[in-house]
Amino acid sequence: MDGTSLTPEQEKINALRQILPEAFSEGKIDWEKLKATLGSTINFENERYVLNWAGKSDAFKVLQTPTTKTLIPCPEESLKKDGSPYQNGETFFTDENSPFGGRGADNIFIEGENLEVLKVLQKSYFGKVKMIYIDPPYNTGNDSFIYPDKFSETKDEYQRRVGDKDEEGYMTKDGMFKKNSKENGQYHSNWLNMMMPRLYLAKNLLRQDGVMFVSIDDNEVHNLRLLMNEIFGEENFVGQFIWKKKQGGGNDSNNVVVEHEYILSFSKSFCDIKFNLDKKYKLSDDLYPNKDENGEYGLITLDKSSIQFSQSLVFEIKDNEGNVYVPRIVKGKQSCWRWGKRKVEDEFDKLVFKDGKVYTKYYRPEGITPKSLLMDAIYGRTETGNDDIKKLFKDFNPFSYPKPINLVSHFISIATISNEIILDFFAGSGTTAHAVMDLNKADGGNRKYICVQLPELTDEKSEAYKAGYKTIAEISKERIRRASKKVNDDL
Repeated sequence: MDGTSLTPEQEKINALRQILPEAFSEGKIDWEKLKATLGSTINFENERYVLNWAGKSDAFKVLQTPTTKTLIPCPEESLKKDGSPYQNGETFFTDENSPFGGRGADNIFIEGENLEVLKVLQKSYFGKVKMIYIDPPYNTGNDSFIYPDKFSETKDEYQRRVGDKDEEGYMTKDGMFKKNSKENGQYHSNWLNMMMPRLYLAKNLLRQDGVMFVSIDDNEVHNLRLLMNEIFGEENFVGQFIWKKKQGGGNDSNNVVVEHEYILSFSKSFCDIKFNLDKKYKLSDDLYPNKDENGEYGLITLDKSSIQFSQSLVFEIKDNEGNVYVPRIVKGKQSCWRWGKRKVEDEFDKLVFKDGKVYTKYYRPEGITPKSLLMDAIYGRTETGNDDIKKLFKDFNPFSYPKPINLVSHFISIATISNEIILDFFAGSGTTAHAVMDLNKADGGNRKYICVQLPELTDEKSEAYKAGYKTIAEISKERIRRASKKVNDDL
């Protein structure tokens, strides 16, 4: 409610929307669609299968505009590998193999506008990143900000805008920050214009066997899937994961309690990627009640009536004591073995003769092929994401709804191995950096992260602001410092 009365024109438009919703786009009448709906012969311009929106061509111009920005190291805010701060006179640049021309740290946190940062990273990190994970604004209508890429402004106007700062040097809300309300006439278009150039630049940074994961919810999952199809190629779609983010609650929800979010995954080249096994997923112990020198195992009968019958699979098997076994008669029908004679001979040690039947052993695997449904609590819930950060800040939570470490580390563990680079250019509270450090500690890996966060102002009424964190970037940096110290203290 904006406090204004409806005009007769608006009432008619609302009535038309009720009857013909297909004739509207982003809240406005699409006259060509309306004519087509009413049976008129319409030749749509450039008719083809394509995702289109207001400002798309200008978004390409933003993507292709080079940047003059540079990255400035901040040794006074940095940590050494052991988690300790740099002292006066100590060398900051230590990693001779860094893509920054042999000058740089293992892990990098960059405070800045991510579109500009992604452009800066093109030279040093082009084709070198194994995995990207981002948790961008979901375009709920209540997001605290959206990147206002104003396509009509000049370069000088843009530089003045991104440089808008208050007396203490913090970016102002009138500069980089802008709420994308659902009442906005180009609500979806604004979000797509923000995402498109960033996804294009991010794809360039991926290795040929690289993969990207993007968290999203129902507000934009449909548009994001189409946008990533266009940028990565539909053939490089890996999967759409469904994460159960909460358990119960939602009594105040309208009609449906939404308990999940999505994580869309696309690869640079589908034929070049190979995920690791999911070692988090725990199979029931009841499936593996036995144990031998090769590990825990269960048993399954060698003969099954449901298998496609083959006379060649009906033969005698003798155990070590000379007892003869043949496939059973089940419900009046002859069954057959699941294995042929050669395999029975080659894997005889896996056979178990028991109660007049022949069984084969199946061993507990080291992990499973990653599944699209992330329903188990082992992948974390929203509340565990809160717990993760509260443990570091001594029961104080400076950031609302951070992603849980277990969720992000799951994707890192299936997509990377020991010595690879992970990028997150919507770093938020710093969950990705924390997850990389935790996973390295758990498996002895040496993965490196690059995290980018805009110095978005915290709400002056928030607990974070009251605690002295004026920007989200400050929260990210402090979390990384504390997580690094904890990881090193636990070694």
